[in-house]
Amino acid sequence: MEEPTRRIRARHTASTITVYQAYSPELGEPAVRQGRFPAAWKRDRMTWIKPSFMWMMYRCGWGTKPGQETVLAVEITRDGFEWALRHACLSSYVPGLHPDHPTWQRELKRSPARVQWDPERDLRLQPLPYRSLQLGLSGEAVRRYADEWTVSISDVTPLAHEIHALVGDGDLDSATRLLPEERPYPVEGALLTHLRG
Repeated sequence: MEEPTRRIRARHTASTITVYQAYSPELGEPAVRQGRFPAAWKRDRMTWIKPSFMWMMYRCGWGTKPGQETVLAVEITRDGFEWALRHACLSSYVPGLHPDHPTWQRELKRSPARVQWDPERDLRLQPLPYRSLQLGLSGEAVRRYADEWTVSISDVTPLAHEIHALVGDGDLDSATRLLPEERPYPVEGALLTHLRG
């Protein structure tokens, strides 16, 4: 079955969805211990969450990039995730979807969340012909994410390193078996209509 160009693929349950972020150990390790983001975590800046494990691996270089050595799997409520989608704006202007450039700019400025559709990645971190969602949270959305939506935070850095080692050895079958199982996220009604871009 052919993949649609844009789709949310994620680990999810009836009430939660798992997203990924990567931080320095100084932020990531306390977050795992406490099950919530520590006081040093900035609530006044935009934070990007990624439902795609492989896109996170591309972004953080398998947990090897400076400041991104601790890879977190953050389980959040689906209610919170969908609130962010409903209140999001595309991060770039799309003629035909937005009435005009100034209207999009105003919408972007007042939206507490923004969406980018970036090429999904394979095990060698090469782009695939379909895209996965990245969700940027700011203002009210960041506070809700940290203080209301987060259900659990776990450290998946060892998993990232294990998969990376298998890829390096050319054992793609074993690496694939270790990947978190991501399924299409069920999107109700018009939830993504304004974000298809």
